[in-house]
Amino acid sequence: MNATFYDSRWIEPPEHVRVSANGGLPRGFRAAGVACGVKPSGGLDLGLLVSDSAATTSAARFTRSGTLSAPVLLTMERSDLFALRAIVVNSGNANAATGAPGLEDAARMQSEAAREAGLGDDTAVAVASTGVIGLPLPIDSVSAGIAAAGKRLRASGDTEFAEAIRTTDAFAKRVCQDVMLGAGTVRLCAQAKGAGMISPGFATLLVFVQTDARLSPQTCDLLLGVTVKRSFERISVDGQLSPSDTVILQCSGASGVRVEPESADELRLGEALDATLRQLALMVARDGEGARRVCRVVVRGGDGEAVEAVARAVANSSLVKTALYGGDPNWGRISQAVGMALPGAAPVAVDIAIEGIQVCRRGAALPHDARALADAVQRHEVEYEIGLPGEGAETELFFSDLGHEYVTINAEYTT
Repeated sequence: MNATFYDSRWIEPPEHVRVSANGGLPRGFRAAGVACGVKPSGGLDLGLLVSDSAATTSAARFTRSGTLSAPVLLTMERSDLFALRAIVVNSGNANAATGAPGLEDAARMQSEAAREAGLGDDTAVAVASTGVIGLPLPIDSVSAGIAAAGKRLRASGDTEFAEAIRTTDAFAKRVCQDVMLGAGTVRLCAQAKGAGMISPGFATLLVFVQTDARLSPQTCDLLLGVTVKRSFERISVDGQLSPSDTVILQCSGASGVRVEPESADELRLGEALDATLRQLALMVARDGEGARRVCRVVVRGGDGEAVEAVARAVANSSLVKTALYGGDPNWGRISQAVGMALPGAAPVAVDIAIEGIQVCRRGAALPHDARALADAVQRHEVEYEIGLPGEGAETELFFSDLGHEYVTINAEYTT
């Protein structure tokens, strides 16, 4: 467990949060990860996560894709999203674009996971899959994996679970931490995967969050909704939208610490969840399939639509991203992306600064220290600030660069 989980200058952890060096799930949770042969490369590829508390509440968010995977469809339509007790997930195969057989396989995963979790109700189980699209799920292998995972469930199983959900991720993304509330201390843990097919409209993303705090379903849903908008909807690797995105928050209540709506503890837990998800989102962007650097673009001025359009245009521009990869201080790439987002007859009076060095004011180049700028864009984290005419609106996005390894990984993804 990395006790320095919060390693970015852009994410400030609250003072009442302590990262645990030893890990371990919140009270009431058990998890496991096993290898069942879905990944062609081998390794752990089936995860099972269970809350043993009958009082568990939950909330979920899913992709906006128009081609939803079978697990997403099944979970949205058949699961009780406010009372999820278990999650079963495989990597190596997305079970997407698989038609009726894919739905049948997802339903089988759901029922078999319910049995291994000791649940009499299939609707208390969420199903997720990630990997190659359009291939039949090897359901017999997955079924054997679910049975094996059921026998390995334990409170320290989050490490294996986080490993089992990875696909092209260069590293596992997980954290366990203690959150000091007025009513007592609770644990907050999370596991995430994602490195490619990442867009500000969500990502090839699986994120599972657990706490032993006791929350109402409404509070759980509110906190997840607000924090997802500030984290996983604020990242881009390649501007592509996945059919599999799933984010789930589960609250076992096993600590006995109740978080009341509109209370100081709700705010403190919300701050902890917000920092956690923003750091995980940044890790996803940083992991962007061969990425060297990650960038934060901040856009101010204009109106809400304009700043959002500009941020997305910059974050998804291949020219901007390749310049970032090469450490090239070519701010003209940023300028062209702004123009593409705001087409019109009149020139846009845009301001541009890179790492605090202003290079453009009201659409015109400014004299600046070229050596200082060249050095600044060599950093692992680079920040762009863009100012548009007007006041009142502001947004941010985190995005990765785009380089040779991204092409190699995706050119050979199924071969």
